Amino acid sequence: MYTVLTNKEAKGRKGSLIAMIKGTNSDYVRMILEKIPLRTRMLVKEITLDMAPSMEKAAKYTFTKAILVTDRFHVQQLSYDAVQELRIKHRWEALEQECNEIEIGKETGLKYIPEVLENGDTLKQLLARSRYLLFKPETKWTPTQRQRAEILFNRYPNIEKAYYLAMELGWIYHTTKEKGVAFTRLAKWYDKVEKSGFKTFNTIAKSIQEHYLTILNFFDNRSTNASAESFNAKIKSFRSSFSP
Repeated sequence: MYTVLTNKEAKGRKGSLIAMIKGTNSDYVRMILEKIPLRTRMLVKEITLDMAPSMEKAAKYTFTKAILVTDRFHVQQLSYDAVQELRIKHRWEALEQECNEIEIGKETGLKYIPEVLENGDTLKQLLARSRYLLFKPETKWTPTQRQRAEILFNRYPNIEKAYYLAMELGWIYHTTKEKGVAFTRLAKWYDKVEKSGFKTFNTIAKSIQEHYLTILNFFDNRSTNASAESFNAKIKSFRSSFSP
């Protein structure tokens, strides 16, 4: 899926065009897009897309005058995924610890009683129920989520550090208006990621390295394909409701 902006040559109107094509094969996508008249394609000045190489290739060869923009939400999602991966790792560790303690209890004849934290969660519950709060800025936490976050971060300082790294990336996107400033802030953020030593952030670090030019292009017009992605999600939901 693409969201493209046409330039002023299109009768002075700045508009958007959404092309929905099944599949991600670069050659197939190009074949479909090339059915759009060349004159129309030459009017496209900007395309927002994810980091899939096949889509980038199709866009480059089909809309030769367009600037490619890596959608901010795909970049941010990588950072959220990195935080969640760390949370899940600790949850598996908690589950394994619980299983081990249950086995020891059976061998010694002592009943296993899990530790109950001050908010009423067990350790594995704490890690399971913290999922959604880690996607949200702390200003949007409910009182329950705030209490859970405090306990979580006290227990797992690395999750806290990873969480604030992800939130800082969102802050850069939300507050930065100039491309030059964005370059500096993203470089400093990248340096923090490297120094953090988090293996879970390796993917996003590599992705930023490989796509930094198209990532920075976002700050020219702050364009996203959020509306197209939302529309696509609604279509998928609609289709799934009729699936056997």
